[in-house]
Amino acid sequence: MESRGQKRSEIDDELPADKRACSSLEFRPSTSSSSQTPINSVSSTPERNDQNNDHADHMDTESEGGEPEKDSAYDSCDEDEEDQRHSDLRDYQRRRASGDHGKFQTIISSLSEEVDLSQHLVMLTELCEVLSFCTEDSLSGDTSNSLSPILVKLARDETSADIMLLAIRAMTYLCDVYPKSSVYLVRHDAVPALCQRLLAIEYLDVAEQCLQALEKLSREQPLACLQAGAIMAVLNYIDFFSTSIQRVALSTVVNICKKLPSEGPSPFMDAVPTLCNLLQYEDPQLVENVAICLIRITERVSQSSEMLDELCKHGLIRQATHFMSLNSRTTLSQPIHNGLIGLLVKLSSGSVLAFRTLYELNISSILKDILSTYDLSHGMSSTHVVDGHCYQVYEVLKLLNELLPTSARDQDAPQLSEKESFLINQPELLENFGRDILPSLIQVVNSGANLYICYGCLSVINKLIYLSTSDMLVELLKNANISSFLAGVFTRKDPHVLVSTLRIAELILQKFSDNFLDSFIKEGVFFAIDALLTPEKCSLVTLNKCSKLVFPVSSGTRLLSDSSQKSASKEVLRCLCYAFPSSSPSGSEKGSCMLEKDSVYSLAKHVRTKYFAPELCDPDKSLTDVLQKLRTFSASLSDLMNMSLDTCAPNQHEESFYGIMHQVMEKLSGREPISTFELIESGILKSLMTYLSNDWYLRQKGDLVAAKGDIYAVEKRFEVFARLLFSSPDPFSGDLPIVTLIRRLQSSLSTLENFPVILSHIPKQRNSYATVPYERYTAYPCMRARFVRDKEETTLGDCCEDVLTVDPFSSLDAVEGYVWPKVNAKGTSRIKSATVEGQSECTPSNASSSQGGCPNTGEPESMSADLPELKADEVNLTQPEPEQEPSFGQTNPGTSLDETYTDTVEKEVEAQSEEDTQMEEQCPLSCSNEDASPKLLFYLEGKQLERSLTLYQAILQQQMKEHEIVIGSKLWSKVYTLTYRKAVGQEGAHNEGVDSAESSTVSDKVGVYTLYTSLFSNMFPCELASDLEKSNPTYDIVYLLKSLESMNKFIFHLMSRQRICAFAEGKINDLDAFQIAVTSVPQNEFLSSKLTEKLEQQMRDGLAVPVGGMPLWCNQLMASCPFLFSFEVKCKYFRLASFVPLLGQPPSPSHSDSGMTSDRRQSSGGLPRQKFLVFRNRILDSAAQMMELHACQKVLLEVEYDEEVGTGLGPTLEFYTLVSHEFQKSGLGMWREDGGSFTSGISHAEDTGILISPCGLFPRPWSSTMDASDGTQFSEVMKKFALLGKIVGKALQDGRVLDLHFSKAFYKLILGQDLGLYDIQSFDPVLGRTLLEFKALVERKRFLESVHGENTTFEFDSCFRKTRIEDLCLDFTLPGYPDFVLASGFDHKMVNSTNLEDYVSLMADATINSGISRQVEAFKSGFNQVFPIEHLQIFTEEELERLLCGERDSWAFNELLDHIKFDHGYTASSPPIVNLLEIIHEFDQEQRRAFLQFVTGAPRLPPGGFASLNPKLTIVRKHSSNSADLDLPSVMTCANYLKLPPYFSKEMMKEKLVYAIKEGQGSFHLS
Repeated sequence: MESRGQKRSEIDDELPADKRACSSLEFRPSTSSSSQTPINSVSSTPERNDQNNDHADHMDTESEGGEPEKDSAYDSCDEDEEDQRHSDLRDYQRRRASGDHGKFQTIISSLSEEVDLSQHLVMLTELCEVLSFCTEDSLSGDTSNSLSPILVKLARDETSADIMLLAIRAMTYLCDVYPKSSVYLVRHDAVPALCQRLLAIEYLDVAEQCLQALEKLSREQPLACLQAGAIMAVLNYIDFFSTSIQRVALSTVVNICKKLPSEGPSPFMDAVPTLCNLLQYEDPQLVENVAICLIRITERVSQSSEMLDELCKHGLIRQATHFMSLNSRTTLSQPIHNGLIGLLVKLSSGSVLAFRTLYELNISSILKDILSTYDLSHGMSSTHVVDGHCYQVYEVLKLLNELLPTSARDQDAPQLSEKESFLINQPELLENFGRDILPSLIQVVNSGANLYICYGCLSVINKLIYLSTSDMLVELLKNANISSFLAGVFTRKDPHVLVSTLRIAELILQKFSDNFLDSFIKEGVFFAIDALLTPEKCSLVTLNKCSKLVFPVSSGTRLLSDSSQKSASKEVLRCLCYAFPSSSPSGSEKGSCMLEKDSVYSLAKHVRTKYFAPELCDPDKSLTDVLQKLRTFSASLSDLMNMSLDTCAPNQHEESFYGIMHQVMEKLSGREPISTFELIESGILKSLMTYLSNDWYLRQKGDLVAAKGDIYAVEKRFEVFARLLFSSPDPFSGDLPIVTLIRRLQSSLSTLENFPVILSHIPKQRNSYATVPYERYTAYPCMRARFVRDKEETTLGDCCEDVLTVDPFSSLDAVEGYVWPKVNAKGTSRIKSATVEGQSECTPSNASSSQGGCPNTGEPESMSADLPELKADEVNLTQPEPEQEPSFGQTNPGTSLDETYTDTVEKEVEAQSEEDTQMEEQCPLSCSNEDASPKLLFYLEGKQLERSLTLYQAILQQQMKEHEIVIGSKLWSKVYTLTYRKAVGQEGAHNEGVDSAESSTVSDKVGVYTLYTSLFSNMFPCELASDLEKSNPTYDIVYLLKSLESMNKFIFHLMSRQRICAFAEGKINDLDAFQIAVTSVPQNEFLSSKLTEKLEQQMRDGLAVPVGGMPLWCNQLMASCPFLFSFEVKCKYFRLASFVPLLGQPPSPSHSDSGMTSDRRQSSGGLPRQKFLVFRNRILDSAAQMMELHACQKVLLEVEYDEEVGTGLGPTLEFYTLVSHEFQKSGLGMWREDGGSFTSGISHAEDTGILISPCGLFPRPWSSTMDASDGTQFSEVMKKFALLGKIVGKALQDGRVLDLHFSKAFYKLILGQDLGLYDIQSFDPVLGRTLLEFKALVERKRFLESVHGENTTFEFDSCFRKTRIEDLCLDFTLPGYPDFVLASGFDHKMVNSTNLEDYVSLMADATINSGISRQVEAFKSGFNQVFPIEHLQIFTEEELERLLCGERDSWAFNELLDHIKFDHGYTASSPPIVNLLEIIHEFDQEQRRAFLQFVTGAPRLPPGGFASLNPKLTIVRKHSSNSADLDLPSVMTCANYLKLPPYFSKEMMKEKLVYAIKEGQGSFHLS
């Protein structure tokens, strides 16, 4: 082969300068949008390409950060001017086209003549130049038709390589400008000519140009390319080309394979060996294209077993399984991954060879890995990834179904018997298969799989049990606890699932009756089958309640198909019978169900009579010993409950309880397992909760008035229970008793819960117009409803008779706002005007609610409608009465502090009322009592609708009682009749008043027990916000889990309280005993993977975009039991609940200047961007200005620094980091500085004096009488806290990371929780411990006085560490803050044993309540301007820190390679990359932070670590003209893009990298 490097450069000199290094694509947007890669012409060098890429990336960054509103800037233009401009442009284009047309005619006539070579060269060069700059209008069919034969002829001219090159280049440009010209080129045999040149491959640049031309032609004429043998021509010498050209070659093959003819010869089979070989290449894009080709080819030959066998012989299966295994280095996109599994489905279905090969390659271990990640998929950020994972599991189930042939059920395929005999002859293969697959399938179903996945798993389990005969299966089924699994699946309602489960039960009993009969009784399978025969259960599982579902239609290929084929693969609703078609799918796919009418009943009856003897029906004989024993314990607890406290001393009462529960826990963790059925049937959970809560948990919400003694008793019971649960670990497992109990409850919950996942299957997303309630467009379908007056209603008028479109997610308050003025008979002008105002100004009330926390009752589409009883789990927190404004912090006077004195309480009440008046000033649109109470009651089919629900949820609630999954289309097509009547007595306001009155009664009656109550009110859940029936066993389980989670959270408080009591009673004499290290249970023990997966599925549904589109259980469980869900799912829910409603709200008058443009953008899914200029030397001032302008606006803020060029993600993240550091500087008067230390210059030279507090930042106390301290004005401190609140809110809204280290106690305040004496230790260990010891002395004094009377000598016992209290010389000022006077007066000068109790109370109050309450309120008021802070209450303190500040130290180096992309000359194995990773590994904590700041703009990773970086961290080779060792690394922070020169040594790389990191901080410029 001849090298033509020198000669080409001469030709290049003759070409125009702009033609040398780039193709026509870089001059003009390509007319075809499906271009795979930018085409680089042959003469371009890698260096130039890299610059072009850099340039392109920079342009992306610029455009990304650009101002989105610009298109609306022309709205004011005069229309005439606009028209004039358009007509001028059209005239110019016409003149230009006619000029080009003339040039083409001249060129065609010149090229047609027989002239010398140089003349042809000049003409072809001019033709290429004209084609580069002309438009489609300049060319016509005639011109193309005339040019085509000439170009084809010249392309065959072997006398001159340059003419060939220019002729083929002209063809490429011609197809690019005028795609229709490919028809003429094909007609004149262009494809064979190009293939001939490729196969000859004399000149490399000609061959490359041929590949470019064929890629263009294959887009329009794939069939002609196939017939001309283009596939083999393209692939023949592919190894000779660079990676970018190889990609072009593969794009050609992909284009051809996308349109393979269904019949006829198959020349493409010759390419299979080459394609299989290409799968081993490292370039991911190349490999993906090869995979697409092979998937297409397999689909094409899927009916021919000979061809499928031929595919197998080339090692295709081995390659495909390699990519599917999780440890494969080449990461493929999810659709391709799914497509490869689909390819194996096709192969194993039609080829016995493939079937055998898969078993021999141990495919089950790979599939097991894929299934085991099923319940981990909720951590992924992209919805497409998670959806892709569902499709992936679906494809895996199809493959498993193919790998388990059962000839008894499919007689039509002859090769089935051959496959079956293969398995019978090698039973060890099936054994291994079952060992891998069965536990994984059970795990998938138990993790909350949707209906068709659940059905698929059961189908595979059924086949596996049918085919297996060995003893191994008995062991496997026992290890997998199949009985418990089946008992859980019997709670489903779909007949298909029940029939599959019954078949599995029948098979097991038929084969292994002796082994499983007892466990079927123990686990409740027998009772479940028996229940299916009862009349009420039969009515629930009739066939007309079968759910029709959308299944992924050949998902791998569907996701790969191009737009022209999308219409063919429409998603249709089909019956579950067709979810997993057999190898020859039947033609009756119209969806008629294949189950017979009474199949569930008849099969259940058959199993019941055949395998369960009649004596089992006797309830006494069918009870296990464990169940009877547990029932005895349950009865003992009930007796203990009924025993009055008077007849039995409290201590003895507690010990009896301890004894019973100790035996129960021994049973639970003993050798003999307890089934869920036994646990529930025994009633032990109900008895335990009744006893623990003193019968509160079964009472209605209105019955919560409690006596002092009751609260004391409940607190003591919890204390005893905690002592038992946190006692010594189990000797066998090493787990604490509480862990054993939690796991037992979790397993019962996943078996029993039956919360439905409702897939809406809504029609194609399109805008609809909702008349009710706001007359506006919505981005989702509307419901149709007619409003009819109730027959008995006489005072109201009729609404219009027409069918109206109603926004399905509007609250009933909003619907009432529309209906009331139309039906109100009085119709005074005052009411009318009020209503109009209510309609037009609904958002101001919204805005004010976010700023000042107005009650949500009158708010249209407010989140209160979607999240009922957000804090219903706390006794003392209920909705405030409508006529009064609630305080910012939901603190409850009298219960927030230990032993708070009456005067302190009065002060707190005064302070609170002051805040109320402040808030009323901030909230001018406070809702009046009349507006807040409901005026109308709505009924649907005779049942009153709850006002807390959206219309959609109310309708779902009725349907959910019958179906497992609601059939979506019916829901939308039906017209609903809503009847209304006047609300009598304003029930809503009345109820709320009663609630708050009751809670205050609880608070008032607490009195002496305030220490207990502060714990109790936070810890003890009084009511589950759930529509579960209280008789439902799931209610008991969730309630007990909630109690255990609260107990775990407050275990330090409980144990400390226990020590204080022991010290008071003289059981402990050493104060050092207070230094207890309590190990709490990790929070993830409380997580329910099944409910997490269900909520994840529900949020993926098209209608879950606002949380009002989900079933009610999602909102309620998230509000009352957020610990059941994973952090990732909570984040997703939080975004939906907090930010998505903003997109659907009526346009806000305050932002009307942005007009419809902003509204349109928001509804399309993303917030509009807003650039803001920031001055580095005045960061806080800039931040204050930015928040003043944009805190309330729903815009994505991006920062641009003064006199710097960078903008976009990187500078914005750095801005939030700099602001974080500013807020942590000492001397601001914001934070406690006694426990901290100062450091100078953490990351920048100017960052002197940042406060480093080991326990985190906590507000510094300010006395209400102080206006200034140490030169700092308190008003300035308040402003800074308000600004900090806005910054934190905005960072959360925009998804930015802050570099702040708040203390756990401050996070508790943000989450609206009360702090108590025990919390002080978490941010100031010394002060906290000292106050607890003082508290213990106070308690001992009180105890001795109660035993011996007031006059007892208490001298020795009142010593604090062998020192009298008086000798400590403490005065009534706050330690560290001498100007903060706690109390004045004769009794409060110096601390002594008499006033020590006052001192402790006042100290605690100053530190965690009155001294910081105003700062916390300022923070919250600032935050509420961005979005309501209540939405954060689903997170724990640790989770909130992760959400706000990202990962503190999440550098899992084994995962680094998986989450970094290497490109432009680097791969994972390149020596510079290996060196870089080693250097990063050696970095200390501070260097890692600096590296992150350099590359991404923030020193911390987002939640989820490197995997969550978006865009992905990319490392590319930086090309330099000089030696690489002279260059520095550079970055584009907006794209997380590091350009690294290929240094010759690791030491040099480290030196340059550290230097670049240090010098590159503090400004953004072009690199």
